[in-house]
Amino acid sequence: MEKSRPLWDNPLQFIFACISYAVGLGNVWRFPYLCQMYGGGGFLIPYFIMLIAEGMPLLYLELAVGQRMRQGSIGAWKIISPYLCGVGVASVVVSFFLSMYYNVINAWAFWYLFHSFQDPLPWATCPLNSNRTGYEEECEKTSSTQYFWYRQTLNISPSLEASGSVQWEQALCLTLAWLVVYLCILRGTESTGKVVYVTASLPYCVLIIYLIRGLTLHGAVNGLIYMFTPKLEQLSNPKTWISAATQIFFSLGLGFGSLIAYASYNESSNNCERHAIIVSLINSTTSIFASIVTFSIYGFKATFNYESCVNKMILLLMNAFDLEEGSLTADNLDDMKGYLMATHPQEYAQLLPQLKNCSLEDELDTAVQGTGLAFIVYSEAIKNMEVPQLYSVLYFVMLLMLGIGSMLGNTAAILTPLTDSRVIGAHFPKEVISGVVCLVNCVIGLIFTMEAGNYWFDIFNDYAATLSLLLIVLVETIAVCYIYGIRRFEKDLHTMIGHKPNWYWKTIWAFVSPLLIISLFIFYITDYILTGTLQYQAWDATQGQLVTKDYPGYALAVIGLLVAASTMCIPLGALATFIRRRLKRECVSTVA
Repeated sequence: MEKSRPLWDNPLQFIFACISYAVGLGNVWRFPYLCQMYGGGGFLIPYFIMLIAEGMPLLYLELAVGQRMRQGSIGAWKIISPYLCGVGVASVVVSFFLSMYYNVINAWAFWYLFHSFQDPLPWATCPLNSNRTGYEEECEKTSSTQYFWYRQTLNISPSLEASGSVQWEQALCLTLAWLVVYLCILRGTESTGKVVYVTASLPYCVLIIYLIRGLTLHGAVNGLIYMFTPKLEQLSNPKTWISAATQIFFSLGLGFGSLIAYASYNESSNNCERHAIIVSLINSTTSIFASIVTFSIYGFKATFNYESCVNKMILLLMNAFDLEEGSLTADNLDDMKGYLMATHPQEYAQLLPQLKNCSLEDELDTAVQGTGLAFIVYSEAIKNMEVPQLYSVLYFVMLLMLGIGSMLGNTAAILTPLTDSRVIGAHFPKEVISGVVCLVNCVIGLIFTMEAGNYWFDIFNDYAATLSLLLIVLVETIAVCYIYGIRRFEKDLHTMIGHKPNWYWKTIWAFVSPLLIISLFIFYITDYILTGTLQYQAWDATQGQLVTKDYPGYALAVIGLLVAASTMCIPLGALATFIRRRLKRECVSTVA
């Protein structure tokens, strides 16, 4: 079996596959948000500590397990101990949940990409109402970019209970996204190995273009100063360290089984230690690089909004009080407001509801992550650039490459155990297995293209993986160190890479990482308990903004099932193995 197992063409191809999988959308839309929330440049201190204490060692452990066992997640943990088969099953279940909703992001990216060729961009201005006498009321209450996202892209319902119908445009984009993924994984490593060169390298080309353009934008410096100014007081905030550990953990894609699957196609002599260090450092460097690009554009957007606000206030005051041209500027705006309020109190009081306090700091403090950053903030900045169509195409092509690269890893985590299985792999070719997996995911994924689909997307994104992955990786670490045995694992590594792991790796694996993961697990459990009733953000079209609502009972039930479906695989797998062995032993004793 080992001889017939497909292999990567060369070690570089394997590194590209790991980078394509690990460097994903989280590097672009999650890491900059965490920098913004937890101390700017100061966040890099806990981030790199957690990289050394958690990310790099656990990445090394998963790559070593995959390379040594030459199996997908189910087979690899079953070799270590038959009672651990549930760990691999749990990884497959989590990867299946992730694939169901993650590819919807690629569908949205396709939607925006197709609209990027219009002049002007469809999210640049509000559309006219049905009478063509003014703009759409909902759009006037919010912004053109938010209107395009919530109304024209999602056609979002006012609540989770109002599920609505499937949006056929989004359904077609989702079908296209799954078709692309299927073509990329059609022949296993043979096809994936070629695709990862593009999905891993093209985003860097786009980021470099955006960096050059971003640094030349008016106000970019404001964003970069905001990012790199360390707020060291945040280091005393426990959430800063929790967020750094969580970001490292999920950014590298630990626990999904994808890294084990990729490593299983390596030559047994591959230096997985060196590759773990390279991939983890490139992943973290990419996060910082993407943050520089994001904050330069964020600074441009914030400066543009601030100056637009100031100009509106100047025009409003000049018209209301018949001031001379040039007498009111951005520098003396606040002083003039005080003067006018003192000299014309009645007129100023009537004007007060229309006046705003324009602040660049407030604009920069507006923290946005996830789809809000990717599809609203970026598109708002792009529409104000010169030749916006070009930068829009580049940006959404980059999102697609990042998304597809991650999807290749997610599907590998599902397909590798299936093709390794004697029952499935021996009776069906890879193309059929891949096609069935993609088709099932695509059909179920249509839920996310309904009018309430974005709310279901948030449920899966928030609850389908977090606790499950922490438990999976905790069991993985304990299994290698205390069930398989750290000394036995040392010998395996010596056979594969020519030397035993040093004290650093062994200390982290045996003590530090388990304690860190347990701490994270306790934090999330406590956080869920203290939160009380789980809530979500719903779009209120009448106000043109998001409002907070409680999840209905059936949504809470789904959240519970999502967590239980994967976590319960571990004890149930061990229980099934115990029962099967007990029955087998009884049968043998009966025959004897």
